[in-house]
Amino acid sequence: MDLLIKNQGVFLALYRCVVGLLFACHGAATLFNVLGGPDGQAPGFGQWPGWWAAVIQLIGGTLVLLGLGARAAAVICSGTMAYAYFMVHQPHALFPIQNGGEKAALFCWGFLLIAVLGPGRWALSTLLTTSRTTKGDMSQAVS
Repeated sequence: MDLLIKNQGVFLALYRCVVGLLFACHGAATLFNVLGGPDGQAPGFGQWPGWWAAVIQLIGGTLVLLGLGARAAAVICSGTMAYAYFMVHQPHALFPIQNGGEKAALFCWGFLLIAVLGPGRWALSTLLTTSRTTKGDMSQAVS
C-alpha cells in the first residue's frame, strides 16, 4: 500500500496523459478527418458548437497531455463535456447508457478529477517552474 501512496503522482501523471491524448485525438479526428474521422458529419469552420468543441478538444487535450496549464485546461475541457452532455445527449434520455453520452460524462468527470488533484509528476509546467527556480537560485549564489 505504501508503494501506491508513494507513487500517487506517477499514477496521476499517467492518467492525465492518457485522458489528454484520447481527448486530443477526438479533436484531431473531427478537425482533420484523421484517426477514423469525426463521429457523424464534420462541422464547417467556425460552426457552433461542433467546430469549437473540436478545437477545445485538440488544444485542451494537448495541454492536459503535456501538463502545461493542466488544471485550467482540465476545467475548460470538463465544462465543455458537461455542456455536450446536457445540451446534446441528456434531452434524449436520462442515463448516459441510454442517450449515448458515456464519453461526454466520463471525460467530464475525468477532467474534473485532474483539475482538483493536479497534473501529478512529469507535468511540463512543473519542470519549467523547477528549472526557473534552480536557475534563479544559482544566479543568486553567484552574485
